[in-house]
Amino acid sequence: MRALDTSREAASAQLDAYRRMAPEARLRVGLELTEMARRLLTAGIRKRHPEYDDDQVRLASIRLWLGPELFRDPYPDEPELEP
Repeated sequence: MRALDTSREAASAQLDAYRRMAPEARLRVGLELTEMARRLLTAGIRKRHPEYDDDQVRLASIRLWLGPELFRDPYPDEPELEP
């Protein structure tokens, strides 16, 4: 799937670059992208809910990342904070 702000040529070049990478380099890129997504998710929660403390932001992030059903299993007694 191509990003909406990326031309077909740029997306093709990026895919070719990923294909030329060693497996450990592709893994590193994937982990870096995952970490960036988590930071953006957390920043969005902090912006929408400046009243949340760090623990509430962490729990809201986990709930958004996992979804409400999966969140409930490991955190049955935690409040369902709005992300």
